[in-house]
Amino acid sequence: MRRLVLLVFLFTPLFGFAQEYLTKTGSVVFLSKAPLNEFEGKSKALNGLIDLEKNLLDFYIDLNTLDTGIGLRDKHMRENYLETDKYPFAEFTGKMEPIPALETGKSYPVKAKGKFKIHGVEREITVQGTLTQKNDKSLDLQSEFVILLDDYKIEIPKLVFYELASEQKITINATLSPKK
Repeated sequence: MRRLVLLVFLFTPLFGFAQEYLTKTGSVVFLSKAPLNEFEGKSKALNGLIDLEKNLLDFYIDLNTLDTGIGLRDKHMRENYLETDKYPFAEFTGKMEPIPALETGKSYPVKAKGKFKIHGVEREITVQGTLTQKNDKSLDLQSEFVILLDDYKIEIPKLVFYELASEQKITINATLSPKK
């Protein structure tokens, strides 16, 4: 009987559920709604990790992958506002409160508190979202949050004030697969 208990204890991690989930193809959309102009920037290059055991979330995106649909606007956004030559990434690192006990096919509202860093500035934020465990044990994550460009020292020139909103709505959608 002791051997059976020992064998079960030793091999349980091999048969247990994954605690780490990864993506390299999540999507990020930012929406800028200024008085005279509304546009989106999109990327399908969001990298992310959810580690349920350590209660760690870490997501980042190369800002050079953002595409607004207009090449010249993308160039100006990268060079003049985001300064991607100095600050190429935006990153969120945080923890969920509370950690959901996942069940296949169910969605859970989640809240993450952590640090969002862009343009060399890091700030504490809280992000609301939904986490769903799919039948193949992957996780779907959807989230929306708002950032103010002033909070991250991203300047908006006076001439562009009516074309670029100081408030940016960020939407994240990602499917994370169990780490193998």
